[in-house]
Amino acid sequence: MTNEQLALPVGITLDRFIMRNQEAFPFASGELSQLLRDIALAGKIINREINRAGLSDITGQLGSQNVQGETQQKLDVIADIRFIRALKNGGEVCAIISEEATEVILTGNNHAKYIVAIDPLDGSSNIDTNVSIGTIFSVYRRRSEIGTEPTEEDFLQRGNKQVASGYLLYGSSTILVYTTGKGVNGFTYDYSLGEFFLSHPQIQISQDGEIYSCNEGYKSDFSDAVQHYLEECKQKRFSSRYIGSLVADFHRNLLKGGIYMYPATRKTPNGKLRLLYECFPLAFIIEQAGGKASDGKQRILDIFPTDLHQRSAFYVGSGKMVDTVENYINN
Repeated sequence: MTNEQLALPVGITLDRFIMRNQEAFPFASGELSQLLRDIALAGKIINREINRAGLSDITGQLGSQNVQGETQQKLDVIADIRFIRALKNGGEVCAIISEEATEVILTGNNHAKYIVAIDPLDGSSNIDTNVSIGTIFSVYRRRSEIGTEPTEEDFLQRGNKQVASGYLLYGSSTILVYTTGKGVNGFTYDYSLGEFFLSHPQIQISQDGEIYSCNEGYKSDFSDAVQHYLEECKQKRFSSRYIGSLVADFHRNLLKGGIYMYPATRKTPNGKLRLLYECFPLAFIIEQAGGKASDGKQRILDIFPTDLHQRSAFYVGSGKMVDTVENYINN
């Protein structure tokens, strides 16, 4: 290795990037910056737990179900505890909703101005098979008066009210991608230094693509319109890529162009993905990257939620592909 190579800069860390872009954060006064650092710290801890999962007794099912009626994995519960603890201790969040909890989680920080909706471990059914999984989060400014106890109403806001959203992907490398409404940036975790470094600045998705991600095992339960669109994808020789972890499928299509689809079915006529902590945060990211997100009939971020665990159909990715499937559904 030459002296020049040894002297190469290591890159921009997440902390330095946040500090440099402080003025770009809505209501900037330092709290949101600290909140993002708290999430990154919890992500590092979860990354460590996932990497040693096969060597310790934290894989497999816990034996209980969450509020969604889904069987909890041991790492689901560990991730939930870690993120809630990090957000409580950080002091910038007054309340949290989680996929793993029925009710709003109060942090006791009633003077904090932010609330967080989070899916602590997306794709957890893939844990035991060493497939990529992730964390999805969304940040809002509370609606209730600062200093009072937050309520469920604080979370029932349209997605276009988000202050920030992002995800962590635990895969061949661990990546944090987030937006505060000023573009989308990705940071890769350097294990040797214990830091996230800017690796994907100002991500933009292509307007069209040749990848579609969908669980075609349910195809016969999809509407005729969606089935017709899938047939069109096949006729055009598009590539079918479906991992079964929402974050992993979304991240690939964000970088390469494509569409992720989770349509409504006969069994789930309102859709299956959770609006507040899955659809909203990813829709915010994709729009900031130049793409689109829809429930098949309307823009995801315009939906007004009426329930903490409300579900929705979800079509997200390259703008032209989302427009095409919407046209099939509406016509």
